[in-house]
Order: sequence, then structure tokens, then C-alpha cells
Amino acid sequence: MNVTVETLAPCRKLLRVEVDAQAVDSTFEKVTADFQRHARFPGFRPGKAPRDRVVKTYAKEIEEEVKKELISESFRKAVKEQKLNVVGVPDLEEIQFERGQALQFAARIETAPEFELPEYRKLPVRREIATVTEGDIDRAIGVLREQRATYMDVARPAQAEDFVVVNYSGTSEGKPLAELAPNAPRLAQQRNFWVHIKPGSFIPGFNEQLIGAQAGERRNVTVDFPADFVSPELAGRHGVYEVEILQVKERILPEPNDEFARAYGAEDMSKLHEGVRQDLQNELNLKQRKGVRNQLIRGLLDRVQFDLPESMVIHETRNVIYDIVRENQQRGISKEAIDKQKDEIYNFASGSAKERVKLSFLIRRIAEKEGIRVEEQEITQRILLLAHQHQIRPEKLTKQLKERGGINELHEELLSTKVLDFLELHAHVEEISASPAAS
Repeated sequence: MNVTVETLAPCRKLLRVEVDAQAVDSTFEKVTADFQRHARFPGFRPGKAPRDRVVKTYAKEIEEEVKKELISESFRKAVKEQKLNVVGVPDLEEIQFERGQALQFAARIETAPEFELPEYRKLPVRREIATVTEGDIDRAIGVLREQRATYMDVARPAQAEDFVVVNYSGTSEGKPLAELAPNAPRLAQQRNFWVHIKPGSFIPGFNEQLIGAQAGERRNVTVDFPADFVSPELAGRHGVYEVEILQVKERILPEPNDEFARAYGAEDMSKLHEGVRQDLQNELNLKQRKGVRNQLIRGLLDRVQFDLPESMVIHETRNVIYDIVRENQQRGISKEAIDKQKDEIYNFASGSAKERVKLSFLIRRIAEKEGIRVEEQEITQRILLLAHQHQIRPEKLTKQLKERGGINELHEELLSTKVLDFLELHAHVEEISASPAAS
């Protein structure tokens, strides 16, 4: 077998392979014998049909199987012989294939980038040291109280922090907002809509104009939509709303006592207090670790430059775009609004994809060098955990993962975690005090 390699681009090569005529003929004989053993013809026992008849009947199938076996095996051997790290699917081109002649084919392939690993031990990182304060706990318990709030109708004018239930419809320069911003119906008109009289909880300037209003009253509310408003069709416009006040409601927060604590599964307020402290500390620890990991990743990426396989970047770009679009749709953003941002989405996705692909090669090389591996048992444990979280049988989840290539994704995820654990263990860490949180 003769093999030549031509470099087309940093991560793209042309592999030319020639398999001698003798190997072609011997493979024809082997495949023909296999067909003969399994062929069934009337009047002949299985495997006893005449060779000539088998060849005549299955000529096309035999030829295809010979070609498939020869190209597959010789491609594998050529890649191993040339020590090529192929990524993606090769683009094969048959040049010559016929019984009695040498097989010649070419394969355009993408290969993993060649680069020198940068120094990855003792990467400098800064770790924020933060502890939970009594103020943090009080604010968290305040949120829990709000979740258990009740709302009482009151026969008085609305005050700050009240909730008012309203019907409203808006116009701008005499035109209904529903026509000007069809993709933002919530901003145009609503019925039985709850408005919290608190700055920043709805359209800027809207809520405050309801102070003093009573049930049964109608008011005109004027607003100036900011230039950077979430709905581009309304940005910078002057709006007028006709508002009908249906109800004024006062929010009643439960007392922070033992009965309140038991509603959240705690024995008493001291236990709830301690549980909240632990939850907040866990959040701080997670945030701290995430910050360190991000610095390690950034430090790795910035220390070396190399070309990337184009197909991997394209594939990852599609994945990032899909995630962005899905997230925006879940937030209620319309298809039309997403389409208007497609160039920005693509540019962001492309940059993010390049960094993801680059990081994956760095992670694998470090794992190779340090002997970091993911054992099969670890993958099994992760599948069991995911199955428990999603309330699905492990066998069913395993099948689903195999069908969509998810096992490889799990392997890469676990490998990345182990390598980042290693980098954090060997990092040069400077501990700093966390910036005070805004009240």
C-alpha cells in the first residue's frame, strides 16, 4: 500500500492511498466466498449454489462490499501509518477501482491542531473570600416572606408598595401600541393586570402615577419610553395609557416566627436561619469556584494560539446558536425579534464556538500528559445521577444518550471537570476580600 499526504491548510490534508491489485483481487475472492456461503437459490442447498451464478446475481453488491472493505481498512491503516489525528468525517473520492487493478482513492481530512502546550501549572488566579452576613440572611428571609404573602383588598387610595389590578390600553401619537409593536402585546393592552407600585417593576414612570388612585377610577398615564427600551418599536416614543383601576390590594407579609419556619420545613426560626445561612454560603462557594474556573480557562486560552478544524467550529457554532435561540424563546422573545438580531447572535456564537473547540483540545492534551482519565464507572455514576434527577430509568437514559452521541459528551464533560480540578489544585492562588454587595 502506498500513501502520500499533502497539506492543504493548517488542519486540512489530502491523503492519497493506493492498494495493489493483488489485495483487490484477494478481497474480491473473500467477499464472493462470503456471498456464496449465504446465497439461497431454488434447487441448491444453502452455500452450495454455483459460484458463477452467485457472481452474476450479486455482481453489484459484491463490488460495493469489496470497495467498502478495502477503502475502510486501507484508510484506517494509512491514518495509523502516517500518525494522523483525524477529526470529523473524511471526504472520500474514488479515483480507480476495478478487479485486477490497483485501487486508488483520495481522502480530504481534517486533523487535530499541532501546538505546544503552554505552562499550565501555577496559573495565576484570584479567589474572592466572602462570608454570609446577617444582612444577607435577613434579605433572604424577606424573600421567603414575600413568597408567602397574602393580598387584601383595601378601600383606600393606592400607596407605594401596594398592588393595583388594572385594565389598560396604550397609544402613541394617536396610534394603538398594538399596531406599532405587534410583537409586544403585553405593553400595548392588558386586562386584570397586577401592577406593583414600585419603581422599576414595569414601564418606567407608569407605576408611580397610580399612587392615590382608587378602585373604580380611570386615569390617563403618560410615559416616555427610554431610547434603549426592550421593545425597539417603542424606544424613544411618548406613550399614553388609559387605565381603569379595578382593585387596590395591600400586601401582607407573614410574621417571621416558628409557624412561618415550619412552612419551609424547619423546626423553628433558628433552624430556618441556619438553613438559609448554609444555602447562601453554598451559593457563595459555588460562585467563588466558578470565578476561579473561568480565570483558569481564560489563562489557558490566552497563553497559546493555534488553528482549529473548520468543521468542528461550524458544528459548535450551530450548537451555540441553537442554545441562544432556545433560551430567548423560553424568555418569550418573538421569532421576528430574534431574526433581527441574527448577525449579532452569529458573531457571538462563532467567537464562543472557537473558544470552546480550542479549550477542548487543550483539555485533552493536558489530560494526556498528566494521565488523567475518565473511567467507565464514573460515566455510569453520572448516568445514574441524571436518571434520578429526571425521573427516568437508567437503561432508557443510556439508550437515549447513545442514540444522540451523549455518552461522548458526558465523557468530555467529566474529563474537563477533572482537568480543571487538577489546574485549580496546582494554580497560584491569591486570596482577596470580596467587594461588598449592594444593599
